[in-house]
Amino acid sequence: MSLPESVGNRIRELRKAKGWTQEQLAEAAGLHYSYIGGVERGDRNISLETLEKIILALKVPAFELFQFDETSDRKEIINELMLLINSRETTELEILTTITKNIVGLVELQQKRIE
Repeated sequence: MSLPESVGNRIRELRKAKGWTQEQLAEAAGLHYSYIGGVERGDRNISLETLEKIILALKVPAFELFQFDETSDRKEIINELMLLINSRETTELEILTTITKNIVGLVELQQKRIE
């Protein structure tokens, strides 16, 4: 798979994780929806300026666009989590973060006991 295709796939994954359509991403980035479609298919060789518009619209760190190594099952689970928390208020996110940290700590403790 070429770099434009890989980046395009990643943009699609991040867009879907937010529950957005191509039209919504295009509007947030100040681009045309058909252009977003071309980017996601890897048909467009986009400029760094356009890539920056998409990154800012998605509100993700730039490195997120270049993380291709996750398995598709893992990506689906992460996307599902993103959909669950995406519309939550900051106070709710803080609570969810605390709960998640506690659960991860318990999982790690259990794994150490097994070893």
